[in-house]
Amino acid sequence: MESAHLKELMDLESEYWWHVAKHNLANSLLRRYAAPHSSVVEGGIGAGGNLLSWKAQGYQVFGLDIMPESIAYARSRGLENVYEHDLHEPWPIASQSAQAVVMLDVLEHLRDPVQALRRAADVLDTDGKIIFTVPAHPWLYSEWDQRLGHFRRYTSRMMRGHVAEAGLRLVEMRPWNAISLPLAAFLRTYRRLFPNQGGAEFPRVSRGVNRLLIQIQEWEQRLAAHLRTPCGLSLVGVIGR
Repeated sequence: MESAHLKELMDLESEYWWHVAKHNLANSLLRRYAAPHSSVVEGGIGAGGNLLSWKAQGYQVFGLDIMPESIAYARSRGLENVYEHDLHEPWPIASQSAQAVVMLDVLEHLRDPVQALRRAADVLDTDGKIIFTVPAHPWLYSEWDQRLGHFRRYTSRMMRGHVAEAGLRLVEMRPWNAISLPLAAFLRTYRRLFPNQGGAEFPRVSRGVNRLLIQIQEWEQRLAAHLRTPCGLSLVGVIGR
């Protein structure tokens, strides 16, 4: 990830609709699979907002990130058990000690996501789960992904292959963020024709639109409990040992 994008994340993660919606999504899955006071490890902590929220809910939180700026910022916010670390290497977390590992938009940044999944599984207890999101649709891969440090975008089949190769099992997986897919397709096509020399910024919206987008994501989340979302800009899922 570019340092500029991390700075943008620090500024926006607490209120920008994309980050709020993704946190709410992960939060709902975490509560389903790991009770408060259990141990949660986040691989790829960004600005540390997820860990702060889960700590406030009573979880014992640990975080790993390869960016020293990310770890320094998280520690400045009062998070102690966060470590600069390459997720491909054995994690500095006790074996079979965690009830959940969370990796939100992380696997696409890794050269060997299968190895990272194996490392994550090593720290899980018998019933522990890996909660993940990844960007979907390889046909959308663009300069924007490259600037974010993405090696790939995923199909469901690709993700299932990674899970199987890691010796794990897929508990559930579905598309997420349907509302963003048409706009992303338009913007990626536009940028192929008219390249952007800037960074990988998130499009700014008004406060009213921001609130509306958060509400739409909440509606999608409720709908997904009863009806499978047919498409989405991302995939969200849960992996078991």
